[in-house]
Amino acid sequence: MKATEQTLQQAERAIRKTIEKFPSTEEATLLTDIHLRVSQDTGELMSFDDDDNEITRCVVEQWIDNKDDNFYQEVAATLRTILLKQKEKIEQMSILKPFSFVLEDDDKETIEDLYLVDDDTAILHEELMADLDKDLDDFLDKLLKD
Repeated sequence: MKATEQTLQQAERAIRKTIEKFPSTEEATLLTDIHLRVSQDTGELMSFDDDDNEITRCVVEQWIDNKDDNFYQEVAATLRTILLKQKEKIEQMSILKPFSFVLEDDDKETIEDLYLVDDDTAILHEELMADLDKDLDDFLDKLLKD
């Protein structure tokens, strides 16, 4: 499933509305995540704060009743592309850092961390963190041996 131009526009509008809810001029809000929930049945893309309060929602027509096996991987790639385009605005959001955008399914199960912002660090892809636990364990083992 390759995202159509209409899909990109609909999802980008939802991301933009989410960003606009946290303008950089206001006092920073204490949030750790913005949850992007996608419904494979209804095609809805919804964003929520940590307390499960809805920020915005839209329907992405291409995603309605989409039964592709790799649906969430394709959605994640699409959303990651949109988040990358909005990187500057996201980093100016009035949310205390660190915070992240997390993709979830209908059951509120985390599919993937899409975007993590921590002061001067932004992580946009899971492969950057793929072996982080192992690297940290190796580092700690080496440090303790010295």
